[in-house]
Amino acid sequence: MRILTGIQPTNNLHIGNLFGALIPATKLQEEHELFMMVADYHAITTLKDPKRLTENTLFTAAAYLSAGIDPARTTLFVQSSVAAHTELAWILQTIARMGEANRMTQFKDKSQTGAEKAPVGLFTYPMLMAADILLYGTEGVPVGEDQKQHVELTRDLAERFNRDFGETFLIPEPIIQSNGARIKSLTEPEKKMSKSAPSAKSYILLTDEEDMLAKKIRGAVTDSEREITLDDERKGLLNLITIFSLCTEYTKEEVSERYQHSGMKVFKDDLVMALNQYLAPIRMNMQEYSDDRAGLLEVLQTGNEAAEMIANQYLKTTRERIGILRP
Repeated sequence: MRILTGIQPTNNLHIGNLFGALIPATKLQEEHELFMMVADYHAITTLKDPKRLTENTLFTAAAYLSAGIDPARTTLFVQSSVAAHTELAWILQTIARMGEANRMTQFKDKSQTGAEKAPVGLFTYPMLMAADILLYGTEGVPVGEDQKQHVELTRDLAERFNRDFGETFLIPEPIIQSNGARIKSLTEPEKKMSKSAPSAKSYILLTDEEDMLAKKIRGAVTDSEREITLDDERKGLLNLITIFSLCTEYTKEEVSERYQHSGMKVFKDDLVMALNQYLAPIRMNMQEYSDDRAGLLEVLQTGNEAAEMIANQYLKTTRERIGILRP
């Protein structure tokens, strides 16, 4: 199966990105043909600092590699390096309907301060996302529940194009990760961990030093009960148990049983130790990749060329289907 996934280089990555996207991707590459994209064109709907965008793009690529993505098995590339993405996005905008775009919940969420002032690209970026997916004959797209709606729109656009202009695109399926897909905020455990949260205490960055990580875990919202139990109603504790499970070999049930009578302090202290041990080699690898800028650019250039070759074939067929003349 050919699978495509990507992350916006909008800021430093956190453990929600690691456990929800990067680690699952390393497992996907073992059994599937994986395309991993640094989604820099998506990022510019909100990020307006050119220098930061450049550095974040390289940082995100380094994070992919540090988590275990193998460029010999996975096509790792930068979205903007393949011009076909924006051209196909425009073509898809001509068949997308206003009602479909209006229903996208992420636009509603991100434009709460005033839709009139929101950039048009924030409204139309689901069509760019559809182009990202369709350009590679993608069969599966790993997404969280909050992104599933965009894959459904992609399916609708592909089916409409195929119906109106002839068989061109494969119809992708969403792949919902069952474990670790939605690590929660440490301060508001009913919400997903997010880089855009107002408080830095709510997320753990991959680059957080040990002391900072410890401070955030020990300050994480739980409750007044002393026993460690696996209870869906205890959202803060459940989030920490999930993180503990993901960075060790224990299941969530085993974590709960192991620390049931230990108390919250012992549980959090051991989680700090386990998470630091898990992140230490990733931090070290990220520093090494970041220091070797030329090597990192070479990896991306190889991936860009491989991605462009496939994307251009789909774009060529798309142009022919709609009657675009290319003498």
